[in-house]
Amino acid sequence: MLVSILHRATGTGMATVGAALLVWFLAAVAAGPESYATFRDVFTVESGKLNIIGYVVGIGLTACLFQHMANGIRHLFMDVGAGFELKSNKRQAQATMIFAVVMTVAFWLYLGIK
Repeated sequence: MLVSILHRATGTGMATVGAALLVWFLAAVAAGPESYATFRDVFTVESGKLNIIGYVVGIGLTACLFQHMANGIRHLFMDVGAGFELKSNKRQAQATMIFAVVMTVAFWLYLGIK
């Protein structure tokens, strides 16, 4: 039940937040350098690194992406008839959440190293 709710919430969150950020970004670029600087300043500090808002949005969208992707793959296997047993289904559901956390941490550690 939880992974079903998470799947819907992450899909909706990525679509809503992602679309809003894309529209804001495109409007800022089209409006000129001052508008783009305002957009950039919301998410970064003077050195170009992310500020707290940038990290929250970035890590949140990344976690949503990995959770939604893992659960989508889980549903793909279920569509072909695999994993319907209760114990197997619960283990797969837990694996999607663990995968999302591990991949989000690994992704952001990788970005920090570069």
